[in-house]
Formats: sequence, structure tokens, C-alpha cells
Amino acid sequence: MSLLDKFQQVAEQRAQLGDADPSKVVIEKIISPTEAQIAGRHTILAGTNNYLGLTFDPECIAAGQLALAESGTGTTGSRMANGNYAGHLALEQELADYYGYPHAMVFSTGYSANLGTMLALLGPDDAVLLDADAHASLYDGAAMSPASVYRFKHNDPDSLDKRLSRLKDKASQSLVVIEGIYSVIGDRAPLKEFIEVKDKHGALLLVDEAHSLGVLGATGRGLVEETDTLDQVDFVVGTFSKSLASTGGFCVSRHEELSLFRFASRPYVFTASPCPSVIATTRQALKHLRAHPELITKLWHNAERLYGSLKASNLAISPELSPVVAVMVDDRVRAAEAWYQLLQDGVYCNLMLPPAAPGGGSLLRFSMSAAHTDDQIDQIVAAVGRLDL
Repeated sequence: MSLLDKFQQVAEQRAQLGDADPSKVVIEKIISPTEAQIAGRHTILAGTNNYLGLTFDPECIAAGQLALAESGTGTTGSRMANGNYAGHLALEQELADYYGYPHAMVFSTGYSANLGTMLALLGPDDAVLLDADAHASLYDGAAMSPASVYRFKHNDPDSLDKRLSRLKDKASQSLVVIEGIYSVIGDRAPLKEFIEVKDKHGALLLVDEAHSLGVLGATGRGLVEETDTLDQVDFVVGTFSKSLASTGGFCVSRHEELSLFRFASRPYVFTASPCPSVIATTRQALKHLRAHPELITKLWHNAERLYGSLKASNLAISPELSPVVAVMVDDRVRAAEAWYQLLQDGVYCNLMLPPAAPGGGSLLRFSMSAAHTDDQIDQIVAAVGRLDL
């Protein structure tokens, strides 16, 4: 036996998919937030999570270019080792102000934001309870922590209540972890019901707003704003790599203790801090979001157009309206073939196979942007209509 033998099964699974291999897709040229050239073909980008379409915003680009000229290409170390750049502190203050919380922490990726927050917070006498459909980074953060790990049924407050009840006195040393919008099929958490349960047991609640920042709420602060629960949630984490068109992640909290996390969070302490240009473009994108809430309105117009058209086609799609629209396919090979046909037809979406897709199924995942045009959405719908689903 060898450490490498396990990859034989992976190779066999990949072989079953033939040409349908997303890892081999090369984007030869980015034309706009919604268009690219792939394999020489003009392609509509319908799987980028670029929700507000800010990747080509002139002010964001100019802010990044200025930061490159003034502060160089990288920080070459962590903030604990090499110090804070002024931009790091400014972005944290702006995020704290945006949410109305006393403290914010910025991480190098959204993934490390989840790991870093959970590893700072959870100890060996604690418990963490995760929604069954929570993102891999949340499960990894739980698994890497010394806490006891439990899973409850997706979007089911009763299941969470039962789990916490079994923990008895330990429930008050528990962290409940959910998402605002779930990234695979675009459904939302019943946040108010979860808050009632966590308060009943004295637990704390972390909400990952990665896919709901810039999407939900009048000013884009996510599900916590839409449900008016900012003062009842304990931690909000998120990423800059979707609506803010950059890279990095953050945690904000109403608890003063967050200011101490930077001394206990290994991913924060031992990871190089975000590049100056990344911080600058993120700050400008956040400023743009706050100044232009009409982008959220446009995003939802586009989401309604795609979701309504696909639903009218009698396809098996996501259970609720969202900028994330999933088309369910009952067979992984069939899903892969459909994804490849769409790519050949000039539409790029995401192929989700087990175990990434919930329930053991497969799906085609589309994400809308405020930058998509009605004509582009109609072309996406037409291409899906040509599939044999």
C-alpha cells in the first residue's frame, strides 16, 4: 500500500466525466464582469459570484494601482510579524462602522476568516454546532479546533434545539454556525428562529454572510440586516471575493473580545497579511456599495429574470428566489455532460458534484450579477433550454 493509492479512485471518477473537467477551463481573456474568452469562444460568465459586477469598476482599479505605486506589491509577512499597514486598520474601521459593531478583523482570505475566527473562539471544553449544509471552511474550522463538533439538519431550528438540549450545561459553551445565503442552492437561513434557540440555551451564534454581503438588506449588510438582527447575532464573517470583487475575509462582532482574537488566531498570526492593492480595491468597493444601493436592486432584477424563466421551464431548480440559482440533475455524468454542452454553447456556470452538492445529487449552479444584461440572461435561459434534462 502507498499514500498515493487512494488517488486511483479519484482518477477513475474523473475519467467518467470525460471532457467535463472544470479544473481544465482556461479563461484566456476577461472581457467584462460578465464576459470572457474561453477556448476561443465568446462566453457569458454565469458562475463567478461577482454579485455587484465591480471587478472592472474604474475607481476600484485606480485605487489598486495607486496602492501598488505607493506601497508595493505585497506585505511579505503577517501583521503580527511585520506590522499593520495603514490600509489594514482603515478597512477594519470601515467594516466596523458599516455594521455598527465596535470591532472588526481582516484576514487574507474568506476561508482563513472562518478558520481564524473559530480557532480563536473554540477551546477543548466547548462545542460547535454546524448546519448540515455549511461551507467546507466552516467544517474545517470546527474540525481543526479542539471543541466537540455536532451537526444539525439544514435550516432546522428544532434539530438545533434538540442538539443543544442534549448538551445540557455545556450548551452555554457552544457556538452555532449558519450561513446567510447558502452558496450551493441559494436558500436562506431562518435567522430569527435560530436566534430564539441559541438564546434559550445561552449559546453564541456565528453567521457567515459570504454570499449575502452586498446581496441582502437595504445597504447590503446581509441577512442580519434584512431580518433586523444585528444586535442579536454574536459574530458575522464574510469574504471580499464576491460582492466586493477582491480577495480576503473579515469578522465583525458586537463583543469587545474580538479585539483579542488577533492574539489567539493562528491563521491570522501566521499568514501573510493582504496586499496593499487588495486592501485598497476592497475599501473602494465597500465605499461604492454604500453609495450605490441601486446595484442591489439591479442584482435582484436579474435574479428574478433568470429564476422565473428557468422555473417556467419546469426544471428542478432552487427552492427559493436568490442570485444563486441551481438546476438539479439526478446523475453526475449527465450533469457533467450538460455543463460541458453549456460551455460549448458559450455559457460558463458551476458544476457541483457529490459531496459538494447537498443530498448526494448533482447540479448546475448559476450566479447572477448586477452587471448582467437582460439579453445575456435570455441567452443563458435559451442555452439551458437546449439541454436534455
